[in-house]
Amino acid sequence: MGGGLEHFTVLDRGEGKSPSAVMHPAIHLIGLPTDQNSSFERGAAKGPAAIRAALWSDRGNISCESGLEIGRDIELVDHGDLPLTDHDCAADDAMIADAIAGIMAQGGLPLALGGDHAVTFPLVAAVAAHHGPLNILHFDAHPDLYDDFEGNPRSHASPFARILEGGHARRLVQLGIRTLNRHCREQAARFGVEIIPMAGFSPAQVPILDGPLYVSIDLDGIDPSEAPGVSHPEPGGLTVREVLAVLARQKGRLVGADIVELNPAHDQNAVTATVAAKLLKELASFSQVNKTDF
Repeated sequence: MGGGLEHFTVLDRGEGKSPSAVMHPAIHLIGLPTDQNSSFERGAAKGPAAIRAALWSDRGNISCESGLEIGRDIELVDHGDLPLTDHDCAADDAMIADAIAGIMAQGGLPLALGGDHAVTFPLVAAVAAHHGPLNILHFDAHPDLYDDFEGNPRSHASPFARILEGGHARRLVQLGIRTLNRHCREQAARFGVEIIPMAGFSPAQVPILDGPLYVSIDLDGIDPSEAPGVSHPEPGGLTVREVLAVLARQKGRLVGADIVELNPAHDQNAVTATVAAKLLKELASFSQVNKTDF
């Protein structure tokens, strides 16, 4: 398999940190610039670059709401973007699996930037190969449970069907869902997916999951008034504050995460990219304070 971590330039933004200040595990950021499995339009492949630009922009800083700071309290290693083919899904899946295996072999925690949501399947499969079946917390407007979508079983509308078929999840909890059709409802019942209704939603309704925990954030789970830069906007979604409140209640050890489906072509003044960068920082902080399996 090609495309391991040795192909990347490693950027550590923690210059000047004291070793005693760094908490572990280190966050290993990896971009997955592909949208070959997008069903409506392409554009999500440009997401990783836009999120990085927002993360390091002088408009903000690298502090988290916990008080921890990227590069001082949280070690972040940026591997750049994986050189995906963006047309050969099997080859790209293998490249992603190799990269994630390399990160975990170093004791790191992979945090991937999509790209379309189809990348979550090889990501979760690779993390589960190391840690065993995962508990997954999934933020999205769509359940992404299609057996296949428009004849493509690797569609970005199908990754969680593939994950569950593969036995990579112990438990899948979905929130933000507001487009549940009959087929996906049947799929959810088939696989025992726990869907928290968006109508009347409260963060307190989300169960507290034990580890190993994987978090997948599709940016269209957030209301388009706060995250317009997506290909499939759906009104009536989560607020950024609700997403953060859900994460704050979780206690299980985080072992991997992804933020996907930013389409910069639809963004406005980089609002959605800035939201994604905010979520990246808070996931990094969350990983440092939630380390227990219970």
